[in-house]
Amino acid sequence: MDETPVQLPALGCLELRSHPQRGRGVFTQQAIAKGTLIHISPVLVFSQAEYSEHGKHTCLDHYTYCWRGGTFALALGLGSMFNHEPSGLENVGFVRDMDQALIKYIALRDIAAGDELCICYGPNVWFDIVSDEVRGADAGHSPPEADDFLSSIQL
Repeated sequence: MDETPVQLPALGCLELRSHPQRGRGVFTQQAIAKGTLIHISPVLVFSQAEYSEHGKHTCLDHYTYCWRGGTFALALGLGSMFNHEPSGLENVGFVRDMDQALIKYIALRDIAAGDELCICYGPNVWFDIVSDEVRGADAGHSPPEADDFLSSIQL
């Protein structure tokens, strides 16, 4: 792991709130512009053995990210509190920085004050999807501009 110090910028407008169907989630009290670095979460990395023997048998299983070499990472801070929106409806993207054991969360579009900040967990979720938005004809596919935008982020 890279031991270079990492600045952890904090947006003072974020809060944990309860969503009536999704439970606790991250909301913003102020508008956030597209491209804003919202949060950086350090992670704890679990080996395949630790995850297989312990992690997947606990509620932590619902909060892990796939990591390098078949390992899994638990996002600390707000990283484990972002709720799910299906692909293309999420307003926050994330980039894994495996060398520094971090996940960076970036606004994919302008986000209005009061909105919940949601990421896409991927196509294989373990719960019934509750979305605040109506899915369009291209449901299930991220818009190409979101992928282009995230790949342009400098870590």
